[in-house]
Amino acid sequence: MDNLARTIVVSGYYGFNNSGDEAVLHAIVAALRDEAKAAGASAPRIVVLSGDPAETVRLHGVEAAHRMRPLAVLGALRRADALISGGGSLLQDVTSAKSVLYYLAVLRLARWLRVPTFVYAQGVGPIRDRSRFGPMIRTAFEASRYVSVRDEESKALVASFGVAPERIDVVPDPVMGMGLSLAPTAPPEAGDVASPRIGVSVRFWREDRSELARIAAALELVLEERPDAKIALLPFHLPSDKLASEFVADRLREAGYGPDRVSVHGGAAHPSDMLREVARCELLVGMRLHSLIYAATAGVPPIAVSYDPKIDQFMRRLGEAPVGDTDGLDADALASAVLGRLEDGKTAWYGEKRAAIEEMQQNSRAPAQQIFRELRI
Repeated sequence: MDNLARTIVVSGYYGFNNSGDEAVLHAIVAALRDEAKAAGASAPRIVVLSGDPAETVRLHGVEAAHRMRPLAVLGALRRADALISGGGSLLQDVTSAKSVLYYLAVLRLARWLRVPTFVYAQGVGPIRDRSRFGPMIRTAFEASRYVSVRDEESKALVASFGVAPERIDVVPDPVMGMGLSLAPTAPPEAGDVASPRIGVSVRFWREDRSELARIAAALELVLEERPDAKIALLPFHLPSDKLASEFVADRLREAGYGPDRVSVHGGAAHPSDMLREVARCELLVGMRLHSLIYAATAGVPPIAVSYDPKIDQFMRRLGEAPVGDTDGLDADALASAVLGRLEDGKTAWYGEKRAAIEEMQQNSRAPAQQIFRELRI
């Protein structure tokens, strides 16, 4: 066994105060280190391309280079034994075409420098400009040593660009692996029966904020029906999600519910801190994908409000569906779903989903295992 420490560069949306993306990085780093330990190899030297290198070093105990400084990126890749691209929704052109171009450019630079590349549990798409970006994605993926995506829809999209389907592994989101630290062999502990805590993760999406107004209306119905329940708004992307959370909280305050019933969390810098907050909840109403993944891996029932196909795709892996989407959410339906989950309790839900959750937790480490095999560490 080669005991020489490898240098692995990780490219993704890191260093932007987004708990979900930081959780992806945390999970990838943990998986790489665990695989090295299991193989009896030296821990890899991990260098992250980050929007805030100092914060990334502080949070994750890795090295970091500024992702938007070409000389820093070039310097990191010149000393690399491998480049990991992922995870998360990096290759999509809905928010901006710049996202696709940036991440493909990093992959291309690595190829020029003869650095092996690995695509790690990416959610690919939506891609609107298929004629432009399809060939570029095909070239990048065909040149990679290993390609994994986080859902069947991403695999189908990548295959439609010409990549052989047998080269594409479908694996769970890396964040599912964070639940391994919560002792998955034991059922989740029931919350305070006297005051069940309802976690809520919201984000801005529609310009008229109508989806947030409907979520607030649903939560008002829940608080009226269950005087014992409390709402904990959990912002995942700071500062925008904090503002969205305050939008919902303000409407509940106007309805007469004070801080004894409704609270807004300040936001957690480290992903494990937010995971613990989610684990304390009896259920979680979530718009953010990773809020739903946190919930599932912690054994907390997720109730999804979908704004993107990736939400629907994840819920399907759990054998469930969103309660509605941002265009046509029904407040009564959301309130009914929340009240039903409160009545059933999270222990019962986890009992039904436990096998699927544990399988996803274990399979989330598959890309790290494959990378180590490819590098012969």
